[in-house]
Amino acid sequence: MKITVGTDIIEVERIKKAIEDNPHFAETVFTEREIEYCESKKKAKYEHYAARFAAKEAVFKAISKYLGNKYDISWKNAEILNEKDGRPYVNLIDVNVNFKDIDISLSHLKDYAIANVAIGMED
Repeated sequence: MKITVGTDIIEVERIKKAIEDNPHFAETVFTEREIEYCESKKKAKYEHYAARFAAKEAVFKAISKYLGNKYDISWKNAEILNEKDGRPYVNLIDVNVNFKDIDISLSHLKDYAIANVAIGMED
């Protein structure tokens, strides 16, 4: 098994501005379940949006070398959800990459959000 990784960091304010300035940004980048989760976080919702944005970027970085074309994947192909215990996980939708396992870690503060992704690829 080959392990690939991806990391991304983003300013929370950048995501907040994108959502507030463009009424279609959230629906373009995030799935309905992601939006529902982030909106439930009230005052901290932009930190959660930013963490998911960073996670999607980290997923793309981890699998990019296995894609025939970088346009083979879009924002909504990587859905970032949470287990009942709060642990985040990645739901890949219609992605033609043979992977065994995906592990993800998210963190956010008032100003920044970061995500790390490790993917175990089939040999």
